[in-house]
Amino acid sequence: MDRLPFPEAEAPDDITREAGRKLFAGECDFIKGVVAMAGLPPADRLEVCFAGRSNVGKSTLINALTGRKALARASNTPGRTQEINYFALGSERYLVDLPGYGYANAPLPIVEKWQKLLKQYLSGRQTLRRAFVLIDHRHGVKPVDEEIMTLLDKSAVTFQCVLTKSDKVKAAERARILDQVRTALSRHPAAFPEIVVTSSEAGDGIATLRSIIATLT
Repeated sequence: MDRLPFPEAEAPDDITREAGRKLFAGECDFIKGVVAMAGLPPADRLEVCFAGRSNVGKSTLINALTGRKALARASNTPGRTQEINYFALGSERYLVDLPGYGYANAPLPIVEKWQKLLKQYLSGRQTLRRAFVLIDHRHGVKPVDEEIMTLLDKSAVTFQCVLTKSDKVKAAERARILDQVRTALSRHPAAFPEIVVTSSEAGDGIATLRSIIATLT
């Protein structure tokens, strides 16, 4: 059994796997794109958000979770997601796709506006149960990721690290990058003590992440 700090999340048992499957097999609809806190939908249900550097694969992961190829817009252009995008997952969950942080192909004033909105949302949304911080498995945690993690610490928002694009990591690099990620997470008190390793293309970790979201209360 993996006794390292921040072990990889175990595959779900049959009951929680089925709960995750059923949740994501149901209705999942785009609600709105939000550019200011005043535009957020009513805080009437639990929500989870996905945060990550530009081009880390947030939209692709959301599409893989929901089994819908074009629910969330995926783009090869960093910074394409300029709004907080809300999706209704059944009647009891919101999935929230946050603007990519870090470098972006946009004018500096717009980037600063996105960053301000991101910080306001993470600090002030009471129905937010967990933030999933996406890290590209090929590169590990970068300084800009540390900034978001620190903001989540200060906001007392539990966050869980999700490694993306694991199918693109060379076998010889896996252990080294995982060690780097674990070391970074150990500095953040709001970090949930398990890592989810995913590949949207290969389907790795998708059932695990679905089950985690389905069993949050």
